Amino acid sequence: MSRAPEGALPESDVYPGAPHPRLATRLIGHRPAESELLEAYRGEKLPHAWLIGGREGIGKATLAWRFARFILAQPDPTAPQVRAATDLGVDPQARAARQAMALAHPDLVVLRRSWNQQTKALRSEISVDDARAALDLFHKSAGAGGWRICIVDCADDLNRASANALLKMIEEPPPRSLFLIVAHRPGQVLATIRSRTRRLALDGLDAEEIAAIVGGLGEPWSATTPEKVARAAARANGSVREALARIDPAGAEIGALIESAVARLPAVDFSEVHRLADAVGARGAGGAFDGLMNALYDWLAARARAGGDGARLAPIAELWDKIRVATREAEAYNLDRKLHILSVFAEFSAAARRL
Repeated sequence: MSRAPEGALPESDVYPGAPHPRLATRLIGHRPAESELLEAYRGEKLPHAWLIGGREGIGKATLAWRFARFILAQPDPTAPQVRAATDLGVDPQARAARQAMALAHPDLVVLRRSWNQQTKALRSEISVDDARAALDLFHKSAGAGGWRICIVDCADDLNRASANALLKMIEEPPPRSLFLIVAHRPGQVLATIRSRTRRLALDGLDAEEIAAIVGGLGEPWSATTPEKVARAAARANGSVREALARIDPAGAEIGALIESAVARLPAVDFSEVHRLADAVGARGAGGAFDGLMNALYDWLAARARAGGDGARLAPIAELWDKIRVATREAEAYNLDRKLHILSVFAEFSAAARRL
């Protein structure tokens, strides 16, 4: 596993301290999805936009980058090496692969939350200016004469304006254009975008696959004892990101607090929530904050999937929307995260009474 250069700016689409998915030289799991992409490409029936969905941390971005490198390295789907391929692997030393890993390929762009030089922090959403700058690639001729590819990581971070900018481009794409759109919650993606993409749903990884991935990440992750990795993988809900959070010494204690508080829902122990808010709301705990919000969304999604009549589902949908709007505002205006977390759990408590 290669690593990003020291001193590089933080990236929104990677777990802190772990290598970026674009640097992965192998794919563990998701063989059916990989085969579907390969067959669509060499069958010359490649949809111009894919919505790659599944829970966070299961390898969606790794698969998207792997597919992008394969196409950039082999732009002719009828080439003998494409016809003979059994997977999407390419030589990491190939020129196109090295350029992609270095974010230096002229025909590849990634659309994601960017670094804000004024606040010295990652933006809370993908701005329309970032979307327009990235999508400008498709107004130019392909630099290498092949495909132009945009990886969106992730669609959950698009705001209304940036989502509409992306929609406009995928509605009338130039020839040999490809959009690989990663989504942790594809059902929440703008309906008009969903209708113009081919859906590719990825399942969670099993514990053995997670352990194998963690073992290949390099230091400090590979130095973790196999027993600790196995325990984390077994409780990670199919997500490498969750396993890393459980292994990470800086996040293990907070992870236990999150797990305990979410396990009580819809009941709320506010003394416990205050301890959680102190830990998650602290400066530098951005990953823990994201982990908490994802855990709350997952709890709501599980209750929605359980079904029920409209009277039961309406409060769940209302709570989801309320939390999502409040979280975006808290991040956009740099509001006190501790107060936001307390407010969110108060909303859960109120919703429990309504349910």
